[in-house]
Amino acid sequence: MQITIEKKPYASLEREAIVTPVFEADDPIQGRVAELDQLLGGLLKKLATSGELTGKNLEFTLLHAPTGLKASRLLLVGAGKREQFNGATLRKLAGAALRSLKGKSVRNFAFLAGGTLPVVEGAQALAEGFIAADFETDKYKTDKKEKKIETISLVGFPEGEFSAAEKGLAAGRVIAEALNFTRDLVNEPSNKLTPRILAEKAEAMANEAGLAVDILDDKKIAELKMGALLSVAQGSVEPPRMIVVTYTPANAKPGAPVIGLVGKAVTFDTGGISIKPADGMEKMKYDMAGGATMLGAIRALAALKPNVKVICVVPSTENMPGGKAQKPGDIQTAMSGKTIEVLNTDAEGRLILADAITYAKQLGVTHIVDAATLTGAIVVALANVNVGVFGSNQEFTDKLLASAKAAGEKMWQLPMDDEYREFIKGSFADIQNIGSGKGGGSITGAWFIREFAGDTPWIHLDIAGTAWNDDAKPWLAKGPTGVALRTLVHLVQTY
Repeated sequence: MQITIEKKPYASLEREAIVTPVFEADDPIQGRVAELDQLLGGLLKKLATSGELTGKNLEFTLLHAPTGLKASRLLLVGAGKREQFNGATLRKLAGAALRSLKGKSVRNFAFLAGGTLPVVEGAQALAEGFIAADFETDKYKTDKKEKKIETISLVGFPEGEFSAAEKGLAAGRVIAEALNFTRDLVNEPSNKLTPRILAEKAEAMANEAGLAVDILDDKKIAELKMGALLSVAQGSVEPPRMIVVTYTPANAKPGAPVIGLVGKAVTFDTGGISIKPADGMEKMKYDMAGGATMLGAIRALAALKPNVKVICVVPSTENMPGGKAQKPGDIQTAMSGKTIEVLNTDAEGRLILADAITYAKQLGVTHIVDAATLTGAIVVALANVNVGVFGSNQEFTDKLLASAKAAGEKMWQLPMDDEYREFIKGSFADIQNIGSGKGGGSITGAWFIREFAGDTPWIHLDIAGTAWNDDAKPWLAKGPTGVALRTLVHLVQTY
């Protein structure tokens, strides 16, 4: 799909459709919509007066053969209240418009872009929205839909701002393509994406992006005494992998941190001996979404070239109930030397993250963010709206939350009071992998991981409720979302 900046007047463009946002107001016929209304002989004013055109968020009004335009259609998309409009709103609006027109077999359209946001921000948001919306989850269907958007023209940017628009468009394309790379990994079924295959795909991505890569096989993992990771892997015939991808800037900023991006990648999670219910288990292919997000983020960073070093560490395994699988009550020794009493084998993500974080620290990271589809408890607490955020250093956590706001991703910080630490105090080992109480499951899971971060500033993102859409959104296909990638990229760029 080609996206270009168009300098010609929008009224002269011969396209299958032109799209414009309409803001909600007592009189929505303002600005460019008023210009369009004049071209259409007052039709939009009549629609607004009748209540058919209000500008409410994602309200669609499609007009055919609009008078005064060379385009075949005019699509007006509600943008909500102007004072609440931001990049996230524009991304959704752009994505919803694309999916609507794609469903009508439109192959090309123009989007009236200028004037809603600062030029760079607006062009970036549009590119992200369009490219993410164009992603489909029908890879393995034999009767694929042939409907395809081929070209999009962004028109309406102020004269003299075209270079700024190109800059935003380029950044948006990098981020959106990295997002779709992540979503494609998450969408893969487990028979098509074992830990070894994930490692191969990560290595291919790193080589293409010019990143350093190191894949630790099961023998190397054993040599490094990563007992927590090995304990989860021992029930499967598929061997584990530890994936390390490193971005080193050409001109590192003096005194800059080394950011560690650590992501859980359980390519299929049955729960092990503490087996999950059959209903919905097929979705457990997405239990590697945290790792996929980190790989996507460093892919984007390789192109955007921030001035700080980033090390991505992804532990990958299956969690299976085989004859050699670990059992509830087993005691394992992590790479750090800390002993773990495994009370529930379905609390496996925190085990593999324990060794990954220890290894990341050994590689020299100074700040750590981990992402994982860790707990069902976060779904109970925050549903599928907010990512759960946990941190050991408030300054670092505040920085991430500011990036989330700038990136338009909803995240909510939960408490990490010392009292919760007591919930994972072990009876027969240093710590246990689930809490002793009946509540606070997402917090105790975070506390377990924090034990291995130690004094290193650390943030945990629990994306269990937000990494997967059970139903399609107007702006996004059903399935993987790529949540947190935009935030992580923005965070690294702030250093």
